Amino acid sequence: MRNKKTYAALVGAATLGALAFSTGGASSHGYVDKPISRAKLCANGTVSNCGSIQWEPQSVEGPKGFPAAGPADGSLCSAGNAGFKQLDAAKAPNGSDWPATQVSGGQGYTFQWQFTARHRTTDFRYYITKDGWDSSKPLTRASLESQPFLTLPYGGQQPPATLAHQGTMPTQKSGKHVILAVWDVHDTANAFYSCADVKF
Repeated sequence: MRNKKTYAALVGAATLGALAFSTGGASSHGYVDKPISRAKLCANGTVSNCGSIQWEPQSVEGPKGFPAAGPADGSLCSAGNAGFKQLDAAKAPNGSDWPATQVSGGQGYTFQWQFTARHRTTDFRYYITKDGWDSSKPLTRASLESQPFLTLPYGGQQPPATLAHQGTMPTQKSGKHVILAVWDVHDTANAFYSCADVKF
């Protein structure tokens, strides 16, 4: 009888956990899906062997204050979360190059975030790798241009579940680059980090 009760409790807990995840539980947050981020590529199955990030692409959260503070160099794409370290690797976990979105320098582009918890927001900032950056190593501050190429102030407001906004891709870039998107939460000490691979 005890085993049956234990089994029923476990099944119930698993069902509630799945329901909480599917409806965007309290631990959920947000990620970039245009240009498609590494976390989303893992979540939608395009890239395999990603570990736990495949179930929670919205949870790449770390200290805010980038670039003066925030995650350590080499762990920017995972926001310093050891469980998401696959996102920091120069190659995708399946051994191939990270798939890259084709973009054009100087062209307008629709950037998009998906949110499962709509935190009040200070701003969204987008950094890109420098010309000649070393793509065989994890991303560091030295790999990135010192200033964001795009900033969207948000004034402490709450974003919608899907936020699409216009921006312009940097000019005079060629080949493959990484965009680091930073979402600064207004009323906590944290930010969300999202790396997207692009090709000019």
